[in-house]
Amino acid sequence: MTVGLYGGSFNPIHEGHLSLGRWLVSHALVDELWFLVSPQNPLKPATGLLDDDARLHLAQLAVGRKRHLRVSDFEFRLPRPSFMVHTLGALRTAYPDRDFVLVIGADNWHRFPQWYQSDEILRHHRILIYPRSGFPIDEASLPTGVTLVHTPLFYISSTQIREAIAHNPAYNGFGLNPRVWAEIKAKGYYR
Repeated sequence: MTVGLYGGSFNPIHEGHLSLGRWLVSHALVDELWFLVSPQNPLKPATGLLDDDARLHLAQLAVGRKRHLRVSDFEFRLPRPSFMVHTLGALRTAYPDRDFVLVIGADNWHRFPQWYQSDEILRHHRILIYPRSGFPIDEASLPTGVTLVHTPLFYISSTQIREAIAHNPAYNGFGLNPRVWAEIKAKGYYR
């Protein structure tokens, strides 16, 4: 079984994340897609980051019982900071019957050389890159095992959502699963 591993802070998870997951599964690029909630991306600041369990719960609310999509807290049990090379190695050990494919945005591909032991990731795993506005990818220059997938562009970001919640009293949860928006409002997240 091929599992797409989509890591992120998901602060909060939004419909763009879910649409990407459904697209990858429906186009048979992966059998399942796991939203791997990361405790802390070593290349991003922790400012405004909800605690691990809150972000995990929001992701679980968003995914619900959707076939072939799953939320994972696997990194919660690993040493911090969360380096993807260590996560992938631990996943290979825990699930030897699965083929893990890393799913990253074009913005992360541009930063990929800064990832800890990025060459080791390339040695052991295929990578699917989805497009992000403002981050062009030259397909001809991609190394073996790295593929640009031509998904639709999803013009939504967690940063935009957090800012809208904090600064726009008329914000109505656009781009969020209704269960996620209800939880955010109930808990007062991002205010």
